Amino acid sequence: MSEVTPMRIDGEAVTTHDTDEVRSPFDDRVLGHVPVGTAAEVDRAVEVALRRHRSGAPPAHERAAVLDRAASAIASGSERFARCISDEAAKPITAARTEVARCADTFRFAAAVARTLTGTTVPMDASGAGMDKFGFTIRVPVGVVGAISPFNFPLNLVAHKVAPAIAAGCPVVLKPASATPLTALMLAELLEQEAGLPPGWLNVVTVPGSAAGRLVEHPDVAAISFTGSPGVGWSIRERAPRKRVGLELGNNAPVIVHHDADLDLAARQVTKGGYAYSGQTCISVQRVYVHEAVVEDFTDRLHSSVEQLVVGDPADDDTDVSALISAAETGRVSSWIDEATQGGAQLLTGGDLDADGVLRPTILTGVRAEMSVCSEEVFGPLVGLQTYRDTDEAFAAANDTRYGLQAAMFTNDLSLGLEAAHRLDFGGVCINEAPTFRVDQMPYGGVRDSGNTREGPAWAVREMMTEERMVVIQRDRG
Repeated sequence: MSEVTPMRIDGEAVTTHDTDEVRSPFDDRVLGHVPVGTAAEVDRAVEVALRRHRSGAPPAHERAAVLDRAASAIASGSERFARCISDEAAKPITAARTEVARCADTFRFAAAVARTLTGTTVPMDASGAGMDKFGFTIRVPVGVVGAISPFNFPLNLVAHKVAPAIAAGCPVVLKPASATPLTALMLAELLEQEAGLPPGWLNVVTVPGSAAGRLVEHPDVAAISFTGSPGVGWSIRERAPRKRVGLELGNNAPVIVHHDADLDLAARQVTKGGYAYSGQTCISVQRVYVHEAVVEDFTDRLHSSVEQLVVGDPADDDTDVSALISAAETGRVSSWIDEATQGGAQLLTGGDLDADGVLRPTILTGVRAEMSVCSEEVFGPLVGLQTYRDTDEAFAAANDTRYGLQAAMFTNDLSLGLEAAHRLDFGGVCINEAPTFRVDQMPYGGVRDSGNTREGPAWAVREMMTEERMVVIQRDRG
């Protein structure tokens, strides 16, 4: 058996009697083993984190210094992290390197938040009752943060939970995705051994979903930050009605391509946005609405662009598209493609598996709103095309979804682009850019079944991880 990578609780390596294999989704290699934790490990981790919270957070300058050192160490060890991500998530190595660079940025932005986090003054004498009083607010840590992260960004989406919590002064208990725990454990070790994070401020427990419920319901956990499916996310919200629960959930991102758009740009961006990491991001392009006047021209350009994508081993620098996270997910996406074609959609390219069992990049035309490839989140390398006649029709079709994370429109009409920003009912709207665009300092989140909060260190710290405390001082006039 390969080496067991232990959990991290209170700065200690923790193992259990049972272990789980971590396998490559691409070739099924055993990459390592992790302990199978139980509710007992969750309880211990929460107890440690609560003690740290009650003893008081390190001062802001020390928290910022930890975050800055972490950013530098992540950048210095970027290839090691990228290889781990590529192995356990089947993410093409070039995309994995980009994720590592973004993670370093996330820690840098969190360091800036730690240094600048402040409250506001309150004009007390605006009321007669406030005469001779000075009032202001301070931001204080909310308490222990329970973080539950997904498989698709096993480093940077962990960072978007852990780095703001450190900036805010909150201890964390992290449950990484069962498919991709090794990267999170590597980060935890780096934070303690290279960045100087005191023991117990980040505790990582490798537990199954049943034990994760203990983290959600634990009375000493003040906030839950979850990224994953809507079904699981909203069930967490129901199970923890008195906690702060931040949810980043699914999407089926729409793109509108107007008749005046730069079609080469739109085709390139839809290709990048639809097939990067095999479409396994919450903001992958899925539904494309093309004006009927340019649909043939755009479709030809998109087809040509997609045909140039390289399918294969994620460790190869030339690979664009590799395996989905599991054979079960590959089977699900394939069944949705079959459902669409049987319902009248046309398969323009892809739809089959290569010799390694990788689903090829797929374009469907003539899809309809009721098909699973339009109504649900595909989370696979598939883009469906529909046509529209006028922008009212396009906006209505794009908004006809239970999701609402990010959307996009391609047009050279500035007024129309600004109209799209107001009429597309999503957490983010991109103009002449794919909806997969994200930088780590921006507010990121959705509406409806896409979630209830905004990430990005400055927003996460204020919305999720700190409380605003009012302070009133009576002036003594003698």
